[in-house]
Amino acid sequence: MLSTGEVRGWWQFSYQLWQREAVSGSLRALLALACVMAGCWWAGQMSAVLPLLLGVIASALAETDDSWRGRLRVQVITLLCFAMMALAVQASLGHPLLLGVLLAVAAIGLTLLGALGERYRAMAFATLVLAVYASLSSQPHAIEAVSMLLLGAAWYGLISVIWAAVLPTPPVRQHLASLYESMGEYLRLKSGLLEPVRGADLEGRRVALALQNGRVVEALSRCKEALFSRSGLGPPPAWLREALQAYLVAQDVHERTSSSHEHYDVLAQHFFHSDVLYRCQRLLALLGRDCRSLARRIRRQPPWERHGTTAHAIEDLQEALRHIEHTAGPRGDGRERALAALHGLAANLGALDHALSSALQPPEPRADTSLLDRDPRSLAEAWQRLRAQLNWRAPLLRHALRLAVALTVGYGVMLSTGDSHGFWILLTIVFVCQPQYGATLTRLAQRVAGTVLGLVVGWALLRLFPDLLLQAGFTVAAGVLFFATRHTRYTLATAAITSLVLLSFNQAGDGYGLILPRLLDTVAGSVIAGLAVWLILPSWQSHQLHRLAAQAARSQAQYLREIVAQYQTGKQDHLAYRLARRNAHIADAALSRAMAAMRLEPGHARRLAPQGMRFLVLSHTLLNYLSALGAHRNQRLTLPDDGAAARAVSTLLTTLDGIASALEVQPPRAAEDLPLTHGLVDALTAPGPEALRLVQAQLALCLRLLPALHAQAVALVQPEADSTGDAAAGLRLSRFR
Repeated sequence: MLSTGEVRGWWQFSYQLWQREAVSGSLRALLALACVMAGCWWAGQMSAVLPLLLGVIASALAETDDSWRGRLRVQVITLLCFAMMALAVQASLGHPLLLGVLLAVAAIGLTLLGALGERYRAMAFATLVLAVYASLSSQPHAIEAVSMLLLGAAWYGLISVIWAAVLPTPPVRQHLASLYESMGEYLRLKSGLLEPVRGADLEGRRVALALQNGRVVEALSRCKEALFSRSGLGPPPAWLREALQAYLVAQDVHERTSSSHEHYDVLAQHFFHSDVLYRCQRLLALLGRDCRSLARRIRRQPPWERHGTTAHAIEDLQEALRHIEHTAGPRGDGRERALAALHGLAANLGALDHALSSALQPPEPRADTSLLDRDPRSLAEAWQRLRAQLNWRAPLLRHALRLAVALTVGYGVMLSTGDSHGFWILLTIVFVCQPQYGATLTRLAQRVAGTVLGLVVGWALLRLFPDLLLQAGFTVAAGVLFFATRHTRYTLATAAITSLVLLSFNQAGDGYGLILPRLLDTVAGSVIAGLAVWLILPSWQSHQLHRLAAQAARSQAQYLREIVAQYQTGKQDHLAYRLARRNAHIADAALSRAMAAMRLEPGHARRLAPQGMRFLVLSHTLLNYLSALGAHRNQRLTLPDDGAAARAVSTLLTTLDGIASALEVQPPRAAEDLPLTHGLVDALTAPGPEALRLVQAQLALCLRLLPALHAQAVALVQPEADSTGDAAAGLRLSRFR
């Protein structure tokens, strides 16, 4: 007999597994695939197994994280697209030239459809995959095979809609838990910047922090979309209100976590002989642990019991601050500035702890919990988004044309070799060819390795277990494994789907005869995809680096405008402010993703990598300073038009907008020289009203950063001037120190 504690432990473990989307998706796959296999065995129609399974897989690829109403709408549209594409392919099978043109046109049109949003991107990709499936399975009985494809897709779509209606909460909880887990890692990395150790690699830590910030922003975006898709016209249910509160708190925590109140080397210099920075570092690490604990609570639903260590750490930090204030030390030389920054840091950490404690509380009745719908709301808006991609510099159009050419070449190879299974070449191209060079090479290696592994496992299963009924069970298990790993372990997912195809063919034919064609076609498709992404309209990250840098500067300027407005009207987390803050972080994350992708590109395409990385670090640091301004906006201030603070804001806005405008034009040009602002920095750091001290200190930090940011913007346009730009930036910075 199990004890009460063991029963509770098994229950919590089972509940945690149930909450994970990978497990939930695997259960949906198990239900769909098992019913298909059982139905075919009962009806004695094993020849229909493969098209039915392929239809299920295509429908799953089009599945979106949505409410049941949204999934029903998407499934209906998806089935219509599937039907039109499958019938068009079936009608073109006897005309090779027509089929080649159809595949190329479909690749361009469906890829561009992804500009409308994530659900349209998934739908378009699944439709293109089904077009290849229809070509693969439409011989010799075309109409029956197409009907089975659509029937399999409709069957999984029905399961998906019913599942979303019966269990609406697990996906939202999963996204929230992932968000707080990534936030906990961000806090842990941020604590490393406060370690007062000589010779520490702060630059490397800042880069790691900027990359992790991109992951946090992606988690915020996924969570927001999951919440918005489940928000109807009426009042939201209690569980959705709680989830909205946790999401809004996560936004506030992200703003406070990304805040910086001073250069960390300045703090380390002034407080090197004190333990106060170690206490700040420990408190940040404890808050990161609290975020991870909160994530576990969201998944498992037990009562959230916070450790008292965090509260004690806050008290100890306050004691250390009071001790520093009463300890005699050298005045001047920046000590007052460092001490003020330390007080701001401590206050922000205390507010961060308070925000986390309110994550699971009901939202305030008057709180603005509205979310922005980023999907097109009219045909005119949809056409405007598509039209924006219709230029040669748009990465999406280049990817669409590249994919079309690759499919055409693959189709030509299939026809010239007379390969009866040559459509696997096209299928490999569709899955392997990615918009980015590095992502394509990674997917290429995973696809080939997974195919080899799947063929070996499939051959072993055919040899060891010749019973067809047992092989049918392995087929279902392979399908479930594919669904469980397709987002996280693509090599394993490829091995699973390869084994599934091998075992499915063996139900009505000879599976052994497919081993060599599958391997050769996968290699051929991978080679074609790799050559295409390298030679055909390559979308090197250096081609769009200036545009991403411009978006970062422009969005930060808008973020500053909203922050200043908040100081004048009082703190309000309304949609306009949250949107400006989120857009600034989205632009920063897009720049960090581009730099991460550039690392995998060939040497000649990485010529702007040093300039881009320095711009990313500087831009992210500026965003940290702005976030500190936003984190302390709970006080109302009036900034006189002739005051130093107002003039600093105007200078920052003018400079950031100027950098953005210079980088946005085609071709980009260097921004105009900066005006000398050292007098304005001196005015901001001079003794003044207590209420304005923190605002002026943060604005001074931003102004000190502008020369270096301007120099790196120039270096992105004129790489040969990088070294002189760095030297000039260093001279300008030295005036402010």
